Amino acid sequence: MNRRHLLVGSAALLAAPRLATAQAARTLRFVPQADLSGMDPVITTRQVVRNGALLVWDMLYGVGADFEPKPQMCEGHDLSSDGKVWTFTLRPGLRFHDNEPVLAKDAVASIQRWMRQDVMGRKIQAALAAIEVVDDRKFRLSLNRPFPKLLLAFGKVTTNTLLIMPERIARTDPSRSITEYVGSGPMVFKRDEWVPGASAAFERFAGYAPRQEASDWLAGGKRMLLDRVEWITMPDASTASAALRRGEIDWWEQPIPDLAPSLRSARDVRIDIADPLGNVALLRFNHLFPPFDDVRMRRVFQAAANQADYMGAVVGGDPALWKPMPSFFTPGTQLYTEVGSEPMLGPRSIDAAKRLLAASNYAGETLVLPVATDVPVVKAQGEITADLMNRLGVKVDFLAMDWGAHSTRTASKLPPQSGGWHVSHTWVAGAECASPAGHKSLDGTGDSATNGWAKSETVQTQIDAWYDATDATTERAAVDAANRAAMEHVSFVPSGFFLNYTAWRRNVTGIVKAPFPCFWGVGKS
Repeated sequence: MNRRHLLVGSAALLAAPRLATAQAARTLRFVPQADLSGMDPVITTRQVVRNGALLVWDMLYGVGADFEPKPQMCEGHDLSSDGKVWTFTLRPGLRFHDNEPVLAKDAVASIQRWMRQDVMGRKIQAALAAIEVVDDRKFRLSLNRPFPKLLLAFGKVTTNTLLIMPERIARTDPSRSITEYVGSGPMVFKRDEWVPGASAAFERFAGYAPRQEASDWLAGGKRMLLDRVEWITMPDASTASAALRRGEIDWWEQPIPDLAPSLRSARDVRIDIADPLGNVALLRFNHLFPPFDDVRMRRVFQAAANQADYMGAVVGGDPALWKPMPSFFTPGTQLYTEVGSEPMLGPRSIDAAKRLLAASNYAGETLVLPVATDVPVVKAQGEITADLMNRLGVKVDFLAMDWGAHSTRTASKLPPQSGGWHVSHTWVAGAECASPAGHKSLDGTGDSATNGWAKSETVQTQIDAWYDATDATTERAAVDAANRAAMEHVSFVPSGFFLNYTAWRRNVTGIVKAPFPCFWGVGKS
């Protein structure tokens, strides 16, 4: 199987008529990393959903490139001397897309729904004594104990992101997807134009009141220079590349590395690294069922997985686009550590892994490996793992599917042979793994953890110590201990750190490097 081959999807063909007729100079045509198959940022951790939701809904606080949370929809806050009572004040003049005012009750309901799904949100919920509306612009959180990372939780860029919805929508049970998309942000989602598998559209909301500061990732003034943004699903890289070169699309979020030389040589195309914090590739295990409920089986893959093989498949032959990551934390960031990383250091050995396999609980069963073949990063990793399993003598059922089906299957807790899974791949933004804040894959709470449902009290104790830390030295000690514990538990296997390109037409201005496609400040000349 050719690892660099991508499926030509019908979605690209469906989008072609719109490409040929798009004329508005203030319309930007964008090809996202994957199809926008949903629009509820609370019930999913899919980055593509988060990216679309950031256009539609705004945040109480937002982190900038310095990872410091800054007021966004909030005017500010007061904190009691004991660190337990937070009182927030909304900015005046905020409106939803139905022109109703944004009120404190909307913020409270949005927080309550988000808390039940998000890693950091659940920690706030565990410390929460009460959350209440004070008046139309003020609301209050009273805690049983201080929570120093609360503003970071409200403003983090990683999924699940806290976005403010009208109270009636935010009251939707977080186990069910919302069906109404009235936003608070700079763009209106055109639900009537949404064709899952093909396209989606957003139009500028004239009633949005941006902050006066310069934009800085999720902070500052989110000023839209565009009237309309069209998202066009193109799973075939060659089709997307040709469309960009011909000017049929304006911005391609993640071109594959193989096409970078040809895009770089195109006169009217610009290409650059999308995000210097890059991406972390993951080999995940289903901890709920044999054989991966036993750490001995997880250690087989920890010993055998070769990051050079995975990253070569993901980024091709350019060694500048990846680096080893024998850690659960993003290389080059302040909290990166290799304390306890000995199992991932040094040469990989299939023979040593086979000895571990013989001593494990593996009984010769066929292991289920779902693979999204329409997403290059997942497809490339899945093929490497299937080959690795064959070399180890492990039976594998390679289930090819699209990204939507992959997301549904890997979220299932059914037995692997009855709609669940054993092993799977994904990737997350490096920003997510820069600290325990929002690092869902490191979470050791078990049933409420992210897909894979790892459970380790030792890991979780160290994560909690980081949350409680109020100085850099204590934070560092907690992160070192968490990395060691997660290596011993084999919560997952990092399969490498890699950078992505992004490419756009020369007449598009304002593209910035960030962990998400940032549309505010982007224009066309």
